[in-house]
Amino acid sequence: MELNALRAALRGISAYREVTNTTVLGGIWMMLDALYQKNGEEALEEYVSRFHVLRSDGYEGLGDWLWDWLRYNETPYSRLIDQGKSDPALENAARRDIDTLVLLAETDCDRFIDAMKPLLGNEFAPVLAGLPRWRAAAPFNFDSVTQFYRDHGAGEFAKYRAFLWEDGMLIPVADPDCPRPEDLLGYEHQRGQVEQNTRLMMAGRQANNVLLFGDGGTGKSATVKSMLYLPDMEDLRLIEVEKENLTGMPDLIRSLASRRQKFILFIDDLAFDQDDKTYSTLKTILEGTLEKRPVNVCICATSNRRHLVRQTFSDRAGDEVDTFETISEKTALAERFGLRIPYLTMNKADYLALVDHLAAQAGIDIPADRLHAQAMTWEIRHAGRTPRVARQFVASLNV
Repeated sequence: MELNALRAALRGISAYREVTNTTVLGGIWMMLDALYQKNGEEALEEYVSRFHVLRSDGYEGLGDWLWDWLRYNETPYSRLIDQGKSDPALENAARRDIDTLVLLAETDCDRFIDAMKPLLGNEFAPVLAGLPRWRAAAPFNFDSVTQFYRDHGAGEFAKYRAFLWEDGMLIPVADPDCPRPEDLLGYEHQRGQVEQNTRLMMAGRQANNVLLFGDGGTGKSATVKSMLYLPDMEDLRLIEVEKENLTGMPDLIRSLASRRQKFILFIDDLAFDQDDKTYSTLKTILEGTLEKRPVNVCICATSNRRHLVRQTFSDRAGDEVDTFETISEKTALAERFGLRIPYLTMNKADYLALVDHLAAQAGIDIPADRLHAQAMTWEIRHAGRTPRVARQFVASLNV
């Protein structure tokens, strides 16, 4: 395709109109405009700027950048495919747009440089001769883009599996600190309950909201995070919500309702003081609102408190007429979680078995009787028989 025809085709992009506003493609557009207007210096400026942007973002070719943009940005066409709907006009527009982007990605840089030569003076000859090139190739076509949307959706939920919810915004976590299931020992029954509940949601059925409560260091948070790496959980996404951001959760839940992915909203170390305003917010989210919770969303919270709300002796011996109602109100929040799973400290045998396993993994060769004696001494001086204490003990042996 001639450069002028390519310029005209880019003007006609409609289904993927957003891509023309990006720094990369917008600059290509301006370079072609400059060539059309016989402005060689402006075309040169746009060319070298596009090379700089591509390399700064880690791309060797324009096609590589376009492939990532098409996959990880939401557009009318990606949403259409993700939702399993049909719109022939939009589908035809998307096909035409992608065909144009393929032609652009496959255009050799020498064609742009050759078009600049007659527009620039002789003093630019050495510059043009030494210009860097980006790779000319298109690792995608209409069919491969469409299939990607069917398999993975599009946008940030297709690119990332874990997120933070802060101040009304989703922040992707490229490398989440999530343990592999095979790295967790003990509490198999508790983890099995969480997995079974999560698989209900993955199957499109209504799952329970889950509260994991009990002693610190027992692996409550690790259990929730490990769900990401279980088999057949490729469509699962984990969104961690700080307690301070609970007031924005209704908006978040609404935004997730129509997604193909399934979502665990994870609230870690949850506890409320008596006058905490976010208490009533979470209570309403769990149960009590007119809106039905989407089947692709469930809430998993961990807490060291069984009833989540701190109680004082004044609650039980205060001056309120019906003290029982005061106490019941403060225990009602935990009861709104359909699945409440206790995590208690390990018994001695399980604790020592975990120490043996971790020591073997770390390559520590100490006679079992001496290892166990040291482990029990360590446990007495620390927070109890938990996986966290076992890991800390074994780590201390490597010092």
